[in-house]
Amino acid sequence: MAERGPVAGAVPGAGGAAPAVERLVMMLEARGATLAVAESLTGGQVSAELVRVPGVSAVLRGGVVAYATDLKCELLGVDAGLLAEHGPVHPDVARQMARGAAHRLGASHGVATTGVAGPGASDGHPAGTVHVAVHGPGGIRVRRLALAGSRATIRGAASAAALALLASLVADEREQSAAPRR
Repeated sequence: MAERGPVAGAVPGAGGAAPAVERLVMMLEARGATLAVAESLTGGQVSAELVRVPGVSAVLRGGVVAYATDLKCELLGVDAGLLAEHGPVHPDVARQMARGAAHRLGASHGVATTGVAGPGASDGHPAGTVHVAVHGPGGIRVRRLALAGSRATIRGAASAAALALLASLVADEREQSAAPRR
């Protein structure tokens, strides 16, 4: 399901680390989890938001900005056939980027962004078409976003959505591990 406009629970992009990002880093650290980032349209913005948090080095393994389509395949292991058939703006590309980042960088969790920041359309997709994905022991989640606004607004909202989706996965993993086993 596509979401339009600002992302609920969005993580602000300017003025220091937002409390939501700090909580995310603390949740990852408490679980002994590690994180790898794979970015396309956000161009390092997700990583930049994370490194604003003091102590993030306890969880962040690294990041890959694979802006060029061929690098998504070469560096992150995205299926070349998938890229040839659908291009880089596709939910399965985001999914494979997140999984590939976690695998290639030796992390328990991966987060990825791909899409069109604008100002115009690309490969038949209008500006604001974004897919974010997360990968972890609790599974893989992908969200499609239909964002409006400037290039900066779209990139900021995509970064916030990726971090919010990761926080949701980590919180659910925490609840699952705390639940009594039958």
